[in-house]
Amino acid sequence: MKRESFKSRLGFLLVSAGCAIGIGNVWRFPYVAGQNGGGIFVLFYLIFLIAMGLPVLTMEFAVGRASRKSAVLGYKALEKEGSKWHIHGWIAMFGCYMLMMYYTTVSGWMVSYFFKFLKGEFQTGMTADDTAAVFSNLLADPGQMAFWMILTVILGFFVCSRGLQNGLEKISKIMMSALLILIVVLAVHSITLQGAAEGVKFYLVPNLDTVAETGLKNVITAAMNQAFFTLSLGVAAMEIFGSYMGKDHSLAGEGARICGLDTFVAIMSGLIIFPACFSYGVEVDAGPSLIFITLPNVFVNMSGGRIWGCLFFLFMTFASFSTVMAVFENIMSFCMDMFHWNRNKAAFINGVIILFASLPCVLGYNVWSSLHLIGGRDVLDSEDFIVSNLLLPVGSLIYLLFSVTKWGWGFDKYIDEANTGEGLKISKKLKPYFQFILPLLILFILIQGLV
Repeated sequence: MKRESFKSRLGFLLVSAGCAIGIGNVWRFPYVAGQNGGGIFVLFYLIFLIAMGLPVLTMEFAVGRASRKSAVLGYKALEKEGSKWHIHGWIAMFGCYMLMMYYTTVSGWMVSYFFKFLKGEFQTGMTADDTAAVFSNLLADPGQMAFWMILTVILGFFVCSRGLQNGLEKISKIMMSALLILIVVLAVHSITLQGAAEGVKFYLVPNLDTVAETGLKNVITAAMNQAFFTLSLGVAAMEIFGSYMGKDHSLAGEGARICGLDTFVAIMSGLIIFPACFSYGVEVDAGPSLIFITLPNVFVNMSGGRIWGCLFFLFMTFASFSTVMAVFENIMSFCMDMFHWNRNKAAFINGVIILFASLPCVLGYNVWSSLHLIGGRDVLDSEDFIVSNLLLPVGSLIYLLFSVTKWGWGFDKYIDEANTGEGLKISKKLKPYFQFILPLLILFILIQGLV
């Protein structure tokens, strides 16, 4: 069966960026930046993104493009006879399934909030307790939670069943273009609110007092973590798009563009959130409460808040759904390669699997709310812990070692693949850095995440 490919370079860049741009960019990046000295954190983040994120991204792409296969068969095509690197392909796919076991629920929350604002469920004059109650009621209602999760899964697999060019690429181009327009509109609106300048200052102006308080080591560690996790590396989610790529452009050049888009969305998210929160004197906190309690509270007090709330959650829906579609494509491509299924069969069977696998996360907030798994975490946090703290860093380390050591594919073959095509090239002088320093940095992130 002939390997599918992207219709255009723009399609490849927007789909890959869509996979990287997810909820973490929006609800984690701004908060962590604000907490860690603003501009200083952003500077360290960019340094680590180039020093760690980009190299591993090119390695995933290189394995995909050189093999023209999905995870397991990609390793098999490139590994030495008798070696076992391909076992990681199975673990990477397990990671993709596991990521979707909770990401579909959170994506469903975004859609649900878009409709809540559209219907006018959030009224002017609601208190912080009122907006918090809306979220509590959503979590407590398994029927409502399941409905939005099921809708997300069905839509995602429907798009992917249409094919790479007619489904994923076509829809991603529309969604990502709309996302980029929405984010600029929302940011401009936030910055022009009264008292917004304080929020911008808190977010982007380097704050040495905060750094002294938090400790430079902690700021650097936080920036390193964020730069590393932002690209969803290590579970073959990017490798698959490498397998659809042409040979016209170098991998570092394409990777740099994806990192650029990813960072643009992360930084702009903060320009939406901080000025608005400061303007309305609302405490900025992390995680779900920021998106589902704090921000709705800001919107209900804002003139035209219903419209701004709708636009914000439409943006959030696009950010989360672009990741859902990209990972579904990876899962389907894997099944098409391994089991020789056609696209529709892969969509249907995986749709059923993901629907059932996503139910524990939905029920973890209501029917099974007393269930606590890893270190007292609820279902969603436990699933996220396994993916974020184990599978992503371990997977990235394996891709790295496979690409640069003589036991794997080998540094020279990786560099030849990465530098094929026009654009930014990777220097062979970086070999010692790739072989000795980068593995230690990833190991540091892994150990720190587990501790």
